[in-house]
Amino acid sequence: MKKIIVFLVIVIALFAGIAFATKVQQEKKAEGNPYNKDSLNSETIALLDDENYSNIILPEELKEKIDNGEDVTVYFYSPTCGHCREATPVVKPLADELGIDLFQYNVLEFEQGWDDYNINSTPTIIQFNDGKETARIEGNRGEGTFKAWFKENSL
Repeated sequence: MKKIIVFLVIVIALFAGIAFATKVQQEKKAEGNPYNKDSLNSETIALLDDENYSNIILPEELKEKIDNGEDVTVYFYSPTCGHCREATPVVKPLADELGIDLFQYNVLEFEQGWDDYNINSTPTIIQFNDGKETARIEGNRGEGTFKAWFKENSL
C-alpha cells in the first residue's frame, strides 16, 4: 500500500511540475506582448510572431479613436476560430495592398469586445466613420467579397 501512495505522490508531483514549467514558459513568451497583459491564452501566444497579426488594437485605444470621431477599420477575431485562421491570411495582406490601416481586436483576450461592439461571430470587420459604425461584414467571405467590401467602405 505504501508503494502505491509513493507512486501516486510522484505522479502528482510530476504533473504539477509540468504544469508549472508550462505556465512559466508561456509567461516568458508573453513578456512584452502587444496586448499589455501579464498572461495570454496559449492560442494568442502562438500568433505573437505571425506577421498577419501585427496591428493589434487594445480596447482603450479603440474606444479613444471612436470617441474622437476617427475613421477606423477593425478586424475582430479569435485565435481559436477556424474561420478567422482561414480569413486572416487573406484579409490582412489585402488590407495592406489597398492601403487600409486594419486594426485587429482579439476577442479571446478582450472578451468585452463581444458586447461592446455587438459581435455575433468571428471574423467580423467593422468600419467606423466619425465615431459611428457605418459598415460591417461577418464571416469568412473570400478574397473577392472582402476586396469589394473594403473598396466600398474603407477607402
